[in-house]
Amino acid sequence: MKFLFRLLALVVIITSTFCGIKDFSDHFESLKDAHTHENGTYDMPDLPLEFHRENTITNDLIPEEEEEEDYLDLDKILGEDDYSDVIDAAPHIVSEIQQGNILELFQGKTRIQRLNILNANFGFNLYRSVADKANSSDNILMAPVGISTAMAMISLGLKGQTQQEVLSVLGFEDFINASTKYELMTVHNLFRKLTHRLFRRNFGYTLRSVNDLYIHPNFITKTNERILKLTKGLIKEALVNVNPTTLMMILNCLYFKGTWENKFPVEMTTKRSFRLNEKQTIKVPMMQTKGNFLAAADPEMDCGVIQLPFVGNISMLIVLPHKLSGMKALEKQITPQVVEKWQKSMTNRTREVVLPKFKLEKNYNLIGFLRSMGIEELFSEKGNYCGVSEEKVSIDRFNHQGTITVNEEGTEAGAITNVGFMPLSTQIRFIVDRPFLFLIYEHRTSCLLFMAQLASHLKN
Repeated sequence: MKFLFRLLALVVIITSTFCGIKDFSDHFESLKDAHTHENGTYDMPDLPLEFHRENTITNDLIPEEEEEEDYLDLDKILGEDDYSDVIDAAPHIVSEIQQGNILELFQGKTRIQRLNILNANFGFNLYRSVADKANSSDNILMAPVGISTAMAMISLGLKGQTQQEVLSVLGFEDFINASTKYELMTVHNLFRKLTHRLFRRNFGYTLRSVNDLYIHPNFITKTNERILKLTKGLIKEALVNVNPTTLMMILNCLYFKGTWENKFPVEMTTKRSFRLNEKQTIKVPMMQTKGNFLAAADPEMDCGVIQLPFVGNISMLIVLPHKLSGMKALEKQITPQVVEKWQKSMTNRTREVVLPKFKLEKNYNLIGFLRSMGIEELFSEKGNYCGVSEEKVSIDRFNHQGTITVNEEGTEAGAITNVGFMPLSTQIRFIVDRPFLFLIYEHRTSCLLFMAQLASHLKN
C-alpha cells in the first residue's frame, strides 16, 4: 500500500417539503426554453435521466479505453491556458489589491491558478469554521477543492440572494471582479478544465473525482455503488437511508493515491513518543527517512514547514508548531499568502524526517459551518432554486467524509532545488512528534487538494 488519501466524499441532499421523488424530467419540464442571463447564469433546460452521467461539472470517470490522449501531457495542457499578467480590474479593486487583498496573488497566474487561490482561501476559512467548534484534541480532515466544485455545481441553479451568498463565500465575486473578461460562467468552465487536468492517468499518482446529480427513486443504490467503486471497496453503504421527501442529491467524491518520492524504509519504523499535549504522551509507529527536502522556518508564526513530495508534482506540506499550544494561533493566521511565502522561502538540503504512520477518518455535516460563514438561504425555506425547480426545495444534508492512510512506501526521489531566505539552516532533523497541520497541493495548478490537522487518535 502506498500513501492513500482514500476518499473525501461529499453528499448534498435536497428535499421538498411537499413532494416525494419525481421523475427527473418532471422537475425541469417548465424550463425547456431556458436562456442565458446577463450575469452569466442560465436556467437549466429539460434534461434526460442520464444527466448525472453526461452533464455534470466534472464528468471525469472516463473508461481507460476512452481516455483522451491530450490529457496525458499536463505541461502541454497548462501551456495552452491563457495568462493575464495584468489584472484589468476597476480602480477600487486595484486599490484593494495594493492593500493586501487576496487578489494580489493573481498577478502572473493562469486563470486556473487564480481560481485555486480562491478555492484555497475558502478552504482555510471553512477549516477555521470547523476548528472553532472543535476541541484542541480533535482531528480535522477535508478536501477544499471537492467542496468548492460541488458548491459551484449547486450555484448554477440558484438565483437572487441565495446565489449571491454562495458566490461571496466561495470568493467567486473576487474572481469575476479581477478582470472585465470574466463572468460567472468563466468560473464553471474553469472548474471543468481544472478537474479534467487534475484527474488524469499516468501522472505518477491516482486522483479521481465525481460530481453527480441524482434525481431517481433508486439513487441510494446508485450512489452507494458509485462510492464503492470509487474507493476500491473501502466505503460500503455510505447512504443507508434518506428522507422520503428527497428531491435530489448532489454527490462529490475525491480519491487520491500517491507514492512518496523518498521512501520511508519499513525496517526503520519504530514506536516513539507522540505528545498530544503538555500532560499526555502516547507511543505510535513513527516512520523515518533521510533525503533532500525543501523546508523553512517561520519565526512570525512560530512553526517549521517541510515539503514531502509525491511522484507527479503533488506534495504534502507539513506545518509543525514549535509549541504544543501553538496550533490555534497557526489556524487563525494561515492564508494562501502565507503558504506562498513558505513555498518561496524554502531551501533544499539533506534532512532526516520522522513522521507518524497513521490512519485518519472524519465525517461532517457542513451545513452549520457554511451557515456561520454566511451561506444562510441555501439551507432555509428562503432558498431560491428557481434555476432547478419551481417547487420549494431545501438542502437538509451536506455530508463530507474522508479517510487518509499514511505509511512507508514510495519511490526514490531525484533532487529538488530551490533557494529561499529562511532556511532551517541549523536543523537537519524534522521530527513530527506533536500535533501538526498538513496540506496536499498539486503544484502546476496551485490546487489545494486536502488539508488536515492531526492531533490525537492515530490509528495504525
